[in-house]
Parts: sequence; C-alpha cells; structure tokens
Amino acid sequence: MAIRPCLPWPHKSLRSPAVAVEAVTEDIRAIWDDMIDTMVAMPGVGLAAPQIGLGLALAIVSETGTREGAIRLANPVLLRASDELREHDEASPNLPGVWARLKRPAQVWVRYQDETGAWVEGEFNGLASTSVQHQLDHLAGRMYFDNLSALKRKMLLAKAEKRGRE
Repeated sequence: MAIRPCLPWPHKSLRSPAVAVEAVTEDIRAIWDDMIDTMVAMPGVGLAAPQIGLGLALAIVSETGTREGAIRLANPVLLRASDELREHDEASPNLPGVWARLKRPAQVWVRYQDETGAWVEGEFNGLASTSVQHQLDHLAGRMYFDNLSALKRKMLLAKAEKRGRE
C-alpha cells in the first residue's frame, strides 16, 4: 500500500473519461488500497482513480475519511437521485487551496461492482452522497467547479492560480 501523488490541475488526464474495469482483480484491489491510503493522507472523504493518473472507473468513498469506512466502487453508474438537495463545501487535491459550496442531491442510488466483483446497488446519503457524486464527476472527466456558473468558476480558478504563485 502506498500514498500516490494527485495530478495537478489542469493535467489533461483530469478531463478524460475513465474506462471501465474488465474485472475486479488483485491488481484492482491493490489500487483501491493505495487510493484509500492517499485519501486518508489528504485527508478527504473520497477519491477517483483519474485523480492519481489512472484512467480506470474506480472510486472510493468514505464518509468518515477512514480506511474502515471506505466503500470501493468499480464501474459506478448513477441510477437515480433525490429531489432534496444538500449543500456542502467541495474541494479537490488536484487544485489545492480553493473550494466551492455546491448543492447536490442529498440521496443517490448507484450501481457498482464491489471488492468481490459482484454488482450491487448502493444507497448513499448526506456526505456520502456528495462524495460519490463528486467521484462520478471525476470518472466522467469533470471537476467539481464545472458545476459552478462561468463567473464563479473563473473566479475560483483565478484564486487557485494566485495561490499557486505565492
């Protein structure tokens, strides 16, 4: 297990959709373990494989930000989302030092393969719902700030650039 470096924005891999995992193997489980170590070290509550330079449809979500609470997802697909929204400050280790308050569905249902390779349908609520949606964005080649208005996105990126120069 190892902590992997996160790609810096605007690395082109962060804009590329992830490819499906053909099978959940020992190699995939080892990647998940590294992703969990990386998430805990950040600290954070989730991570998608493209964030560490792997273009695979793999993510982890941990509402507690711990190894014990981590849910491993391969090939996740959003099935449905609640109408109720939840606000949360979102950030990314790929663009450190900035964040934005976003509204996302408070509850989502996702179909994914678990650590055994079995297909399961999971229900995610609250912070876990926000995190899984954030990871789904990464797997689609999107960043959280893509959900902001053009003006807010421009301001956030300018702030990040300024912090990077300091």
